[in-house]
Amino acid sequence: MTELVDTSREGAGLPEPAPEEPERRRRRNPAWWIAGVALVLGFGFVAASMLWNSGKLFAPLDDVYIHLQYGSQLGAGHFFEFNTGDGVSAGASSMLYAFVLGAAYVIGAHGTLLLAFAVGFNICCFAAASALTTLLATRLIGRAAGTWTGLLIAVSGPLLWGSASGMEVGMVMLLVTGLLLTFVTEQTAARFRFTPAVAALLAIARPEGLIFAGVITLAVLWTLWTHRSLSGVPTMLRRALWSLLPGVVGAGQLLFYRLATGTASANGVQAKSLLHDTPVFYLGTFVDRTVATLRGLAGIFLGFTGQDFVFPGALLIAAVGIGFLLLPRANRPLIIAMTAGLACAVVSLSTLDTALNHELRYFQPFFPLFFLFVVAGVAGLSRTLQKPRYRRFALHGALAVVLTFSLVALPTWGVRFSRDGAAIRDTDISYGVWINGHLPADAVVAVKDVGAVTYFSDRYVVDLLGLGTNGFAEPVSNGIGSLYETLRHLPAERRPDYFATYDTGPGPSMAPLRDVGLVSNTPVGSFTTKTPPDIGGILAVPFRQFTVAEADWSLVGNADAAPVSGAVRDYLNVAYLDDERDHDYRYVPGQTGMQPWSVVSRDGDVIDAGRLIVGGETFTFRNLEPGKPATITARAAIRGIPDMTVVVDGKEAGTWIRGETDGTWQTDSFTIPAELITSPEAHVELRQPRPLMNPYPDYTSYAYWVTQ
Repeated sequence: MTELVDTSREGAGLPEPAPEEPERRRRRNPAWWIAGVALVLGFGFVAASMLWNSGKLFAPLDDVYIHLQYGSQLGAGHFFEFNTGDGVSAGASSMLYAFVLGAAYVIGAHGTLLLAFAVGFNICCFAAASALTTLLATRLIGRAAGTWTGLLIAVSGPLLWGSASGMEVGMVMLLVTGLLLTFVTEQTAARFRFTPAVAALLAIARPEGLIFAGVITLAVLWTLWTHRSLSGVPTMLRRALWSLLPGVVGAGQLLFYRLATGTASANGVQAKSLLHDTPVFYLGTFVDRTVATLRGLAGIFLGFTGQDFVFPGALLIAAVGIGFLLLPRANRPLIIAMTAGLACAVVSLSTLDTALNHELRYFQPFFPLFFLFVVAGVAGLSRTLQKPRYRRFALHGALAVVLTFSLVALPTWGVRFSRDGAAIRDTDISYGVWINGHLPADAVVAVKDVGAVTYFSDRYVVDLLGLGTNGFAEPVSNGIGSLYETLRHLPAERRPDYFATYDTGPGPSMAPLRDVGLVSNTPVGSFTTKTPPDIGGILAVPFRQFTVAEADWSLVGNADAAPVSGAVRDYLNVAYLDDERDHDYRYVPGQTGMQPWSVVSRDGDVIDAGRLIVGGETFTFRNLEPGKPATITARAAIRGIPDMTVVVDGKEAGTWIRGETDGTWQTDSFTIPAELITSPEAHVELRQPRPLMNPYPDYTSYAYWVTQ
């Protein structure tokens, strides 16, 4: 008969250390040498990259330099200003990390030294996280299991890549593991002095850190409630109030963003989230895309299609480990909270369109939990064997195989890290240095990859993707037309003099801006990526060609002039998001899932942006004179059926027939009868004449004027 519920260390052949030898135990604590292994390997990655790059230190992704820019600005006294003189922007994905880098800048870490600090700091945090996870697993499973857990983390290629990258990966990993160990330490006495403080730091370290800290806070409150008889209700309530610190700190961060930028969402969330990356949000499409990301993630952690991250079947073993850890009743609040927090963080991260990019760097801070569950799964399965020596052999033998997978992949990760650094040197850093030496000192430069170009160019930049510059994440998610409108409505001195961009994603292609003459077709600088891709054809950057070209804003205001005579009562500039909001503009799709992507076109001396419409539109005109007929004039390019039903304030006004466009666009007018203009406002609906049936109205809508 097998034995399934023996959760003692002795049952697994993992004896307790002798209580009479405390000093010896401390000397032999594996957490110390595991931290040492992590440090050696982490700095080994850095050394390999520097050897690859002629002795110079470069980050393996552009986002690192976004943090360095914010840190430099904070240290120089420009509070969260990406460009000196701008207002606060929320482009730093980790508020806490920006403060850490700002402090380093204050004490003298400038330029490449700040990058060196970021790399060294995170490697040290990674080493500390390896040690803390060793201690956590030792408390939850046993000494041998703790050693294996820490060792698997210390030699993990993905975690070494992320921690040595200069991103906040190591810091967040340390806070996650530190939070769990602190909870375990304080859980027995139900006196959580330090757990809320660590959770509060995690809450401002990453958006998903706030989610994880929130779930652990629920476990704290549950523990306080179940132990209320020991402390008394008044004491329990005081402790519960202190335990809410992470929520207060997290809410304070969101309130700060709201007051400073007008939105509670960080720019990175707005720019990368599946909630915001299309003009119209469809719940079904969002769920479909999120589930697709989760499927891809599950495939990676099952390890059946590749073993870069884990060994085959790792996710299944981790699931067994969760079940095994839930057997002791005392563990359940923590294990349930760990599992629920991890699940919430994973689902949250899976709503990012970049979730699977950059070696899963968003998920990397939570990898130690996964390794802990894997080791627990192996330990649990080993305990189905009856004899202790068989159990020990099964535990150590299975985990040795797991370790072998990690060690075999480790050199590959070192090469990948070095090559990624070379790619960033070859591209974004090179462009930033070139801009610094070739463009006027007062030039305003529009960029896509905003990190290294800004950090090395010393120029005022406009981030077209909306990470460093507020107000651009939403336009870029609507297409090139809305991006153009946002740019042209900037103050003249802040409009880009140059575009330092590429045509591939993320973000729309710049080709339409060249086609309309806004961006010169003759670049002042053109670069081709020379770094060889890896064996899968993948580079650390999403482009092969990068250009710097001059901008021409001489036609910027020509599109606003009314093409008809009469007193213009109102004007709707389609694709300009601020104007659309002012006019309650809404796209009515001919079929669920259609998107009104914005475009930009030119006819003569007029450059205008519009939306691709299949279906209809609704909007509100204001400043009308009641009792007088009103004439709507539209600038549009008609491709589909010519007729649309016009409805004003819920009453049908007639059929608007517009012929097919021969050229870029055309102007057509429709007069609303006087009896339908009953107030200074009129809500107008342009409906497809045969609802649900194809063919649909198909046109590009640029602008509407109303005259009386």
